[in-house]
Amino acid sequence: MDKRAQSLLKTLIERYIADGQPVGSRTLSRASGLELSPATIRNVMSDLEDMGLISSPHVSAGRVPTPRGYRLFVDTLLTVRPLHDEQTVQIQGGLQTDEPQRVLSSAAALLSSLSNFAGVVMTPQRSSLFRQVEFLRLGDRRILLIIVTPEGDVQNRILLVERDYTASQLVEAANILNSNFAGLSLEEVQAKLHSDLLGLRDDMTRLMSQAVQASGQAFNEGAAPVMISGERNLLDVADLSDNMMRLRQLFDVFDHKTSLLQLLDATRRAEGVQIFIGGESELVPMEELSVVVAPYEVDGRVVGTLGVVGPTRMAYERVIPIVDITAKLVSSALTNAAHPG
Repeated sequence: MDKRAQSLLKTLIERYIADGQPVGSRTLSRASGLELSPATIRNVMSDLEDMGLISSPHVSAGRVPTPRGYRLFVDTLLTVRPLHDEQTVQIQGGLQTDEPQRVLSSAAALLSSLSNFAGVVMTPQRSSLFRQVEFLRLGDRRILLIIVTPEGDVQNRILLVERDYTASQLVEAANILNSNFAGLSLEEVQAKLHSDLLGLRDDMTRLMSQAVQASGQAFNEGAAPVMISGERNLLDVADLSDNMMRLRQLFDVFDHKTSLLQLLDATRRAEGVQIFIGGESELVPMEELSVVVAPYEVDGRVVGTLGVVGPTRMAYERVIPIVDITAKLVSSALTNAAHPG
């Protein structure tokens, strides 16, 4: 495609994103700044249509971008705008908490409010690893088990035990678990308890085994795998809401979450922002829907993804930096939460 055709395609897509109306040759002639006659522009538009980059709605003489056109635009023609300082400060301020789950729910809400679409966050997959455990004696043969994950998540469980333990015995049991097993999966801890610590008293081993079993239950009952905020914003998007069948399909994506979770999980292995336009992902197969996502990390290890779900007619140059900066700030906030003090 020559520079002239690229310039006209870029202008057409930018006008359509801004106005939501099919773009005609006269509008394109004025907006492009090129010294071209409407007849020449019509010829170029015809070529772009033959290439599958734009299409002509039946009710209009103007043209609209196809998902393939958006893809070319995003990959080669888009000029991304940096976020305003106040938006970065707003995101940073909204993530100021030591609780990882609140960081993630706040991130979903911020992504939604800044983009005016739906914000989605895939929560860290439960690795069934722990960084630290503590036991706190409650009396009446009840012990509070406190589990801290490598991501900084804190889970509490009450253990009902067969005998009373002194405070010093509980400290000893926690020290043994923390010094020997921190960073291992719960399955590995359970196996090593029986093989490596046979010299321990039975009651101590029993307490540790009970703690490991309770930890497994705590991990399995963790947060929802996908947090979604602002999906109702999409009711205000004419491209999505003017067709009841399309609207039902859209909310099926949010209600069942399976395809959304698969898409978010698949993007964990990629670096930086990824964009899925129309039916490209196959997991969210709607021509009118796009997903902009990026992975986030704890201590340099990717643990989840976050992003924005919106119409294909979205201002990508604005949404991409919102997702990018949010992913970086979430990574920083979660890493700080994992290392309190």
